[in-house]
Amino acid sequence: MEMISLPKQEYLDLRKKVELDEELLISLVRGLEDIRAGRVKPFKELNS
Repeated sequence: MEMISLPKQEYLDLRKKVELDEELLISLVRGLEDIRAGRVKPFKELNS
């Protein structure tokens, strides 16, 4: 494996993006599980 060097702030920014991506993925999976289980509101009710 090749090693690289980068500034600490850039590393921290990348770590934050990874965490956000993981949170988004978890949220999407939960949303799909809700849809499969029928736990959704019709679109018209969301606008009310």
